[in-house]
Amino acid sequence: MKIAVTGLTNCGKTTIFNSLTGLNLETTTYPNLTGEPIPAVVKVPDQRLDKLAEIFNPKKTTYATVNYTDYIGLTKGDKVQNNLVFDHIKDASAIINVIRAFDDDNIVHPLNKIDPTTDFEILELELILGDLEFVEKRLLRIQEGEKKGKRSSQQEIILLNKCKSFLELEMPLRTVNFSQEELLMMRPWQFLSNKPEIIVINLSEKDLNTNRQRDIEYSILKILEDKKITKDIRVISLCGKIEMEISQLGPKDAKIFLDELGINEPAKDRLIKISYDMLGLISFLTYGEDEVRAWTIHKGDNAQKSAGKIHSDIERGFIRAEVVSFDDFIACGGSIAKARDKGLFRLEGKTYEVNDGDMINFRFNV
Repeated sequence: MKIAVTGLTNCGKTTIFNSLTGLNLETTTYPNLTGEPIPAVVKVPDQRLDKLAEIFNPKKTTYATVNYTDYIGLTKGDKVQNNLVFDHIKDASAIINVIRAFDDDNIVHPLNKIDPTTDFEILELELILGDLEFVEKRLLRIQEGEKKGKRSSQQEIILLNKCKSFLELEMPLRTVNFSQEELLMMRPWQFLSNKPEIIVINLSEKDLNTNRQRDIEYSILKILEDKKITKDIRVISLCGKIEMEISQLGPKDAKIFLDELGINEPAKDRLIKISYDMLGLISFLTYGEDEVRAWTIHKGDNAQKSAGKIHSDIERGFIRAEVVSFDDFIACGGSIAKARDKGLFRLEGKTYEVNDGDMINFRFNV
C-alpha cells in the first residue's frame, strides 16, 4: 500500500510525513519547489503479531508495511509544478492531503491567508483539473488517431466523455457510480480524484480540542456533504509539530507525552487504521518457529487468492487452508494442541472468505 502525502506549499506536509515515518527530514520556512520524492516504509502496528511472537519465539517477526512518500507541494494554478506532483502520486493507493490551519508568522502561506476551507477547495479542484487535462489530451489523441485511419474503442470514448462531464462539474470521480467493467477500464488511467483521500487538518498546539478545531472540521465536512462528495474521504485533525516530536520518542516516553496532551494514540497509528478501513484492507497471520508474519489482503478475498500473497505456487497448488481465529487461539492459552482438542482449527476450501486476524496454514501441492 502506497500513500502519497501532499498539500499546498508550506502546509506542514513534510512535518506530517516525519510524524508518520519517524524520520527527521528538514522542514523549511519557505516553499520547496525542487527535489526528488522521498519514500519511507513504516511497519503496521499489530498487537496480535506481537503476542504470537511472544508465544512462538520465532527467528523473525515480519509486520505488514505502508509505503509513504513526500514530495514538493501543489501550487494554485501552476500546471508545470502540479503535473510533477501528479506524476508522483498517480500510482498511490490513497492520498493524504494536508490542510494548513496553524499560525506561524515565519512560514508564509502561499495565498497570504490562513483559510483551511479555501485551501481544501483549492486542493480538490487541482486534482480534478489534473484529471480533466488528462481526459482532454487522451480524447484529442484518439481523434488525431482516427484522422490517420486508426481504429478507436467506442467504449473508451464513451467512458472518457462520462468522466469529462463530471469533472467539468468539478465533481471528483470517486463520487461517481461506475460499473465494475468501467472501473477495470479506468485502472490504467490512474485518476487522481478517484483515489481515496484523507484530509489532515494541521493545527497549532493551542487549537487542539478547541472550538476552532471543531469549527474547521465542521466547515470542511459541510462542503463534502453539500457537494455530495463524502465517498472514500476522511477528515482528521492533529498538530503536526507535536506528532513529529512524539514520533522521535521511545514507546514509554511517547505514552507519557500522549497522556499529558490527552491524545489517545499517535497520528501514525490513527492514519494507518483509517487507511486500512477506507481501502477495505485486513490482515491474516502465519506462524511458526521460523517466522510469524502479517499479510495484507482486501476484505472479501478468498483463501486461494490470499495464499497467492505468500507465493504464487501456493495459490496454484492450493489444497486446503487450516484456519483458527486469533481470538480463539488466545482463548486456548496460545496452545495449538488445546485449540485442536477443542475443534477450533478448521479446514477450509478455495472459496473460504478470509477474516481479519485469521491464523492460516496453507496446504498445497505443486
